[in-house]
Amino acid sequence: MHETHGYFQRCRIALAARLPGYAPRFDEDLMMTQSFEHNDLLRERIKQNLAHFDVRSAAHEGKVAAVALTIVESGLGAGLSGMPQYPTWQTSAALLLTRRSTRLSDHAGQWALPGGRIDAGETPEQAALREMEEEVALTVPASNIMGRLDDFITRSGYRITPVVVWVEGSEIATPNPDEVASIHRIPINEFLREDAPFLSDNADLETSDGLSYEQRNAPVTSDRPVLRMPVGDSWIAAPTACFLYQFAEVCVRGHDTRVSHFDQPRFAWK
Repeated sequence: MHETHGYFQRCRIALAARLPGYAPRFDEDLMMTQSFEHNDLLRERIKQNLAHFDVRSAAHEGKVAAVALTIVESGLGAGLSGMPQYPTWQTSAALLLTRRSTRLSDHAGQWALPGGRIDAGETPEQAALREMEEEVALTVPASNIMGRLDDFITRSGYRITPVVVWVEGSEIATPNPDEVASIHRIPINEFLREDAPFLSDNADLETSDGLSYEQRNAPVTSDRPVLRMPVGDSWIAAPTACFLYQFAEVCVRGHDTRVSHFDQPRFAWK
């Protein structure tokens, strides 16, 4: 299955993940073109969509982590190829993503959401807020937590719980250089692109450093669709891509879309 196998094929796979009785609560064509303002109207829309969503928690006895889907203003732009930069601050809504520091031993340089391991005695919400403060210097009250999306079990044995968090106004995020190489404010409508998501059965897409010659030349075929989300001229891999896709589907579009059945590219398996 090629990643450009067609928009309607991707729609069929995505619709298969939705619960029976799906009924859209929006104008699909309008949503693909509009810019979402970071305001009370959007906040209420996301709040209501999460209230109607039946979150699925995964039973897991291994390692546990939480990530923050952090809703911020778009600011001066995403700082990515294929996406605009602005001379003045933009108040359209965006999600805050990071590139992990190359100093890290795990997943160095990869895309991520603010997050990390859940410490003993912590809830996923507490861990997500703590990691936001540690990684990008954003201190957010617990009252700004809007809800959760579905747990995702990674190939590396983590159960990750995504927590949706609203950040007020033009708060400035600052990277912790020990953990974060760069911070990117990616507009929400970028995740609603007609070509999103990319799906493939090839788990060796853009393999990372550390794989042998034999591994690079003997592609692994996954028995599950490998999911990526396009951003600008590039893309983000699962598991982060799964959280972005479910956020777009559930929080923005109001769908009951599931993502636990999607796979990660092999470089993200470590």
